Amino acid sequence: MFLLMKLRDVMAALEAKGSEQIKRILMRHGGPDSLLGVRIGDMKPIAKKIKGRQELALELYATGLSDAQYLAGMVADGRQMTARQLQTWADTASWDMISNNTVAWVASEHPDGFKLAAKWIGSTDELVRRAGWATLGALAATVPDDKLPVAEYGRLLDRVAKEIGKASDGVKYLMNGFVIGVGTYVAPLAAKAMATAKKIGKVEIDLGDTCCTVPVAEEYIIKSRRGAPVAPKRETVRC
Repeated sequence: MFLLMKLRDVMAALEAKGSEQIKRILMRHGGPDSLLGVRIGDMKPIAKKIKGRQELALELYATGLSDAQYLAGMVADGRQMTARQLQTWADTASWDMISNNTVAWVASEHPDGFKLAAKWIGSTDELVRRAGWATLGALAATVPDDKLPVAEYGRLLDRVAKEIGKASDGVKYLMNGFVIGVGTYVAPLAAKAMATAKKIGKVEIDLGDTCCTVPVAEEYIIKSRRGAPVAPKRETVRC
């Protein structure tokens, strides 16, 4: 008889795939000590087994464990979540890998994704602000232009140009990513986003003891368009 995996089964599967090497790498990027260090590639077979299990995804996220929260984002359908659930996810992200990715994935699928993200970028909580800008960038990449609040996006580009210099490093990184997303995927704002990219130039961020670099928005937009006015919209921003 086929038995569905329960929370304890999934947690055991994650623990079995934990890697000290991956944990050390993630901690150098700011991850918490509670990390198991599960490779994303090792999460994918687990995600496949629990695909469509929305309640299980919510249970995984509620554990507060980074690995479980990331897996939850691979499984959850943001369209089935309530605004309150999305707010809880933004408020309880264990670190920026979760706020920048997991929260943005699901929030960008929800009908109120823009409304939530617009609120989040004004939060006093660093991780919530990051989730907001990441969600706005995800919406730009996936939502058809005629369904986007283009005028609001134009004002947000102006806001980035005005505020990025005073923002924290983490928020700077996501603001830069937002400009890239708009310039790459939103045709009505392609020229404005490029002008914004030129204005902000190379964004200087302390990335600590990592090999990571900050993409130069102007160069990255040109590369991502691949010679076209804008790139085709993506089906999902999940990875």
